[in-house]
Amino acid sequence: MPNVVRIRPVMSTEEKSDETLVALALGDRQAFGLLYDRYIDAVYRYCYGRLGDREDAEDATSLIFARALAALPTQRGPSFRSWLFAIAHNVVLNSRRDAGHSQPLDAAHERLDPGPSVEELVTEADRRHSVRKALARLPDAQRRVVELRLAGLSGPEVAVALGRSHDSVRTTQRRALAALRVLLNVTRDTEEGRNAS
Repeated sequence: MPNVVRIRPVMSTEEKSDETLVALALGDRQAFGLLYDRYIDAVYRYCYGRLGDREDAEDATSLIFARALAALPTQRGPSFRSWLFAIAHNVVLNSRRDAGHSQPLDAAHERLDPGPSVEELVTEADRRHSVRKALARLPDAQRRVVELRLAGLSGPEVAVALGRSHDSVRTTQRRALAALRVLLNVTRDTEEGRNAS
C-alpha cells in the first residue's frame, strides 16, 4: 500500500459519478480529493506493477495526480478513468525511460489470506514468476494492453489510454492472450523437464 494521505470526502464518492466530481473539482480544487481517493489504489498498483519499486511507484503516482489536477480543465472524453490512466501510462513510460532500464510487470498482488502455507507461497511465486517471464517476452504493444487490463481498465478505456481504436486493442489483446498461453505452456513444460532431471 502506498504512503499516501487520504482526503476525507465531504460526500460519499460512491454517490457521485466521475463526471460530477470532475465538474465539482473544476470549481473547487479540494473536490479533486474525491477523485484522488477513488483512484489512488488502482493507479499505485499499476505504477508498482510496471516499475517494480515501491518508492518509484509512489513518486510516479504523485506525479500522475499532480499532472491530472493541473490538466483537469482540459479533460475531455467519455471517461475520467481512462484519461487518468493515459497520464499514468505516459508517466510510467517516462520513468522507465529516465531510469534507463525496462522491468517486466512485477508481482503487486496482495494476498487477502494472511496465513498461506509454504507450499501455497512457493506455488504462487512460481506462477507469478512464469507470468512475469511470459509478459516480458510479449511485444511492447501487447504487454501494455495486458498490463492496463490487469490494472482494471475496460477495453474501451485501454483504447483511450493508448490512443488506439477499440478494435485494435481487442485484436492486440487476443494476440497477447494467445501468445501468453503458448509461452506459459512452454515455460511450464521446460520447468517440469528440469525438475524431472
